[in-house]
Amino acid sequence: MISFNEIVREALKSQAAAKQRTLLALIGIVIGIGSVIALVTVGEMVQLTSEQQFRQMGTNIITIQRGWGDSKEGGGNPDRPDQMITWTEAKGLAKKFPKLEAVAPYTSSWGQPLFADKSLDMPVLGVTRSFADLNKLTLAKGRFISDLDGYSFFGVLGAGAAAKLAKLGAGDPLGKTVFFKGRGFKIIGVLARAEEGGMRPFEINPGMMIPIHTSFLFKKERVINEIMARIAPNMDRRRLKSRLDQYFKMYQPDMSIQVRSAEQLINEMAKQSRLFTLLLGAIGSISLLVGGIGVMNVMLVAVSERRKEIGVRRALGAMQSDIRAQFLVESVILCLAGGLIGIALGVGAAYVLAKVNGWIFFVSGMGLALGVGVSSAIGVFFGYFPARQASRLNPILALRDE
Repeated sequence: MISFNEIVREALKSQAAAKQRTLLALIGIVIGIGSVIALVTVGEMVQLTSEQQFRQMGTNIITIQRGWGDSKEGGGNPDRPDQMITWTEAKGLAKKFPKLEAVAPYTSSWGQPLFADKSLDMPVLGVTRSFADLNKLTLAKGRFISDLDGYSFFGVLGAGAAAKLAKLGAGDPLGKTVFFKGRGFKIIGVLARAEEGGMRPFEINPGMMIPIHTSFLFKKERVINEIMARIAPNMDRRRLKSRLDQYFKMYQPDMSIQVRSAEQLINEMAKQSRLFTLLLGAIGSISLLVGGIGVMNVMLVAVSERRKEIGVRRALGAMQSDIRAQFLVESVILCLAGGLIGIALGVGAAYVLAKVNGWIFFVSGMGLALGVGVSSAIGVFFGYFPARQASRLNPILALRDE
């Protein structure tokens, strides 16, 4: 019985003697393992980054808006576009629900404000002071909208909107006037760039915020697009949804609302991300399958070229298990080497993608273990058939081969 150390040494010598063949087999495994590691790691990074965006604002944030269709969240009548949440209903929430620690209703419209006779084409949000608190907004300059501003024509620019004004030669936008629907709005503040995603409205960075009462001047009705709120810890969200439904039906019997929570969205997103990661892993596995078939072909060629060597070994007393172990170890070593290189390339590719897209980079221990385990499994699975073929060669016929 040949020792395992001797088998490993012989396997390394055989692979070194056939450098070109070894290199070709390595390339297939490197590409397969590298693609799987990169794709799975990217999927996990996207999930973690998205979850962090929600957690930055707090998992106790909810949004309330008019419901559409017959969903679990609530119906609403699509034939009644006037069936909207009103300012009266929104401002009464804080008194009716003491466990809503902060309430921030807001309006949203898309317009083309003018600066120096040039159109800016941006969203305009009607907000209250609580809007900045709930969305964790920070000021770069000036101040935010105050609840005391009433019907004042003041505006606060998001970071993207401020950048647009800078391109038009505004310089420092504080104190400048932007015209919206024929009214001049004095810029009293500029926001630092807010992280996008999570529960934050997408209009913050590219938009301008004005007092919510001022926004009603441009609407036929004093209606609200959405309400953001922070709920007390450990509050039963299902019970809250039921009570909110009852509250709004007091004003509009046919009204149905949709309540979304950060925690609910995180759970839904985690499920979707897991499916996304599995899909990416399945796509990468195709490369692994191709690489494994390449290893099997290379090992079958090696068996064919080394028939005489196998015959000599058998004649000198080597058992079938020794020959089988020899070729199986060669296959596993080949795949392990390709797997380690593939892991390095896969992690490197994931790092580059994370830096380019601003994702949180991390190396999944499970992903690394998966890479090593899968490469070893490929070596055993695709190497077993050639090893079995080699061990079953008739030594007399093998020695006759020239």
